[in-house]
Amino acid sequence: MHMKRSSGILLHPSSLPGPFGIGELGPACFRFIERLAEASQRLWQVLPLGPTGYGDSPYAPFSTFAGNELLISLELLVAEGLLEKVDLTPPRPFPPERVDYGALIAWKRPLLEQAADAFLERAAPARRAAFEAFRAREGAWLPDYALFMAIKAEYDERAREEALPSSVWNRAWPEPLALREPRALAHEQAIRARAIARTEVLQFLFADQWQAVKRAANAAGIAIIGDLPIFVAEDSADVWRRPELFDLDARGRPREVAGVPPDYFSADGQRWGNPLYNWKAHEAEGFAWWIARLRAALERYDYVRIDHFRGFEAYWAVPADERTARKGRWRKAPGEALFATVKSKLGEDIPIVAEDLGFITEEVRALRDGFGLPGMKILQFAFDESESGDAFDPANGFLPHNYPERSVVYTGTHDNDTLAGWLSTASYAEREYLERYLGYRPADTVRALLREAWKSVAAWAIVPMQDLLGLGSAARMNTPSTLGGNWAWRMAEGAFSPELAQELAELSRLYGRNLERT
Repeated sequence: MHMKRSSGILLHPSSLPGPFGIGELGPACFRFIERLAEASQRLWQVLPLGPTGYGDSPYAPFSTFAGNELLISLELLVAEGLLEKVDLTPPRPFPPERVDYGALIAWKRPLLEQAADAFLERAAPARRAAFEAFRAREGAWLPDYALFMAIKAEYDERAREEALPSSVWNRAWPEPLALREPRALAHEQAIRARAIARTEVLQFLFADQWQAVKRAANAAGIAIIGDLPIFVAEDSADVWRRPELFDLDARGRPREVAGVPPDYFSADGQRWGNPLYNWKAHEAEGFAWWIARLRAALERYDYVRIDHFRGFEAYWAVPADERTARKGRWRKAPGEALFATVKSKLGEDIPIVAEDLGFITEEVRALRDGFGLPGMKILQFAFDESESGDAFDPANGFLPHNYPERSVVYTGTHDNDTLAGWLSTASYAEREYLERYLGYRPADTVRALLREAWKSVAAWAIVPMQDLLGLGSAARMNTPSTLGGNWAWRMAEGAFSPELAQELAELSRLYGRNLERT
């Protein structure tokens, strides 16, 4: 992958400011792009843009192909004549600093359905033609996704009313629907035609708005880095639609699930619960599903970061009935064959960043380097004993003097505390080592670490917006292995100020990462 020396910001669209409870793909997005350009940034990284479900995690979407309808801009729907301005007044103001998903969904979902109905009833001929072209283009996944969501809505409601523990398709749906018997599906398509049509319209509107955002970013010289989880959610249209591509039993339930093994920091390991791939089935069809998935991602983004890249070399398989990841085992994956196919189908220069954190072996490094994929370096980990395991060792790969040029350095990620939050709890030994490494005691340690990332030899340097703003733990995006309260942080209106943009622009010019560099 070709990499110019550049820098950028990690900010999910949901974190943008605005009055409608969540960041949207409307005016706030375009203002953010303008500010990025003022700050001389080339890169904007986002989290996965799929439709979120239980727990609100973008890493467990209901579809790997669909978009998150909650990000659709209500203001742009008004401009299109699908809503009235008076519709955009919530019953009570939303909190500006966090997404209240429960209140947001209860208010925004009916508005989106109202807009979809208006589109179906009175869309202009050109818009109707664009919608029909979208339906034809996305026909491999869209009809099944729309049907899946229409059926799921009923069983989600039943689960709420009856206080059931699950509404997952392979546990709560009748067998004819779970196993996709044609007569049962035809019946559902007939009785849920309106709900299906609404979902298809909303997916069109999401895609239309997002592509406008991407065009604006690209026109300003900014590339968008997307994020692709290696695994998909059990409760997803992907698994329901193509069960033969996953390691499932006859009822569609996983035999084994994904996770990571026990280590020094976690005696039980991590049991993620995602179904594992039936790699033999993928190989038999020439990895067609993966090619379609990556092609769709590269239409949405300019570059793609693949989460848990090491799972393409070997993955930790945990028996589905185990409550922890202790009794898992390593199983080999056909990563070399997969990426060779990707190169043959999508081009030699694969625009993929490998998330190569955690337990990385020589085989994983060989797979990454053999296909020319840059890896990741997390600056916070260089000084955090609980993360790196080898802090204070000059050979620690997260220290800037050890970075290869073909890498992406982040001050932190969506999964760890903000720099300011970590520094507030760092041990005396960690802070003392950090100061010895810097060679001085900084007045603003967050800014000092940002400078270390920018001046490193890593081709790309990316800072989460929370670290650019110097925010503490309350602004953390996600705490792994916890449920509730994650993925909710929002940036305050005006926080990304012209003054802050100029500060970042100067830093980028000073270290050769500015937009004007060719």
